[in-house]
Amino acid sequence: MPPVASVAVDLVVFTLREGVLHVLLVSRGIPPFEGRPALPGGFVLPAEGLDAAAMRELVEETGLTDLDAHLEQLRTYGDPGRDPRARVVSVAYLALAPGLPQPVAGSDVAEARWTPVERALRDELAFDHGQILTDGLERARAKLEYTSLATAFCPTEFTVSDLRQVYEAVWGRSLDPRNFHRKVTGTPGLLIDTGHTRSDGPGRPATLYRRGPATALNPPLTREA
Repeated sequence: MPPVASVAVDLVVFTLREGVLHVLLVSRGIPPFEGRPALPGGFVLPAEGLDAAAMRELVEETGLTDLDAHLEQLRTYGDPGRDPRARVVSVAYLALAPGLPQPVAGSDVAEARWTPVERALRDELAFDHGQILTDGLERARAKLEYTSLATAFCPTEFTVSDLRQVYEAVWGRSLDPRNFHRKVTGTPGLLIDTGHTRSDGPGRPATLYRRGPATALNPPLTREA
């Protein structure tokens, strides 16, 4: 007889709030780890697919519906000791979206909240959610290197400075404005000049761009450069 293991899903959901990268956390309302911060998630139902389970758990625990976000599987976590109740294999998902609303706690959680990522990394999260969060953050940072995902966090028309602030928030580091401007304006298909400008103070008005057709960046915008 094959060994029995339960299947769960966990979600790493990122958004930008006031220029700071936040992650969605819940406070567990039941054992194990009652009262501890955790990523939203739960067990997959018998007749349920993984994607459907991820969205259901997100709605049940946080009240976030109609999530218009980039959503992808992150990786699978199956260490035998990751859940003290039983052998549980969890499929983690990564979601990134701008301007997500305030969550509302439901189901078996006591609270749902947006937490700055740097603070969440210092928290003692339930289960192995600290590792899942770390892995999700690295995936998000990498996606900004080789895809145009960062432009989705900008308004319809935006300046290079607006876009740089997205990269700085996700990468957690300051970027040289001139070097960044040269790179993004020289990346084929990333930005389209609208012909408009915006003045944010003294100095020459900044050019306004909109998102271009490119989805993959070639060359990539590496953090090391």
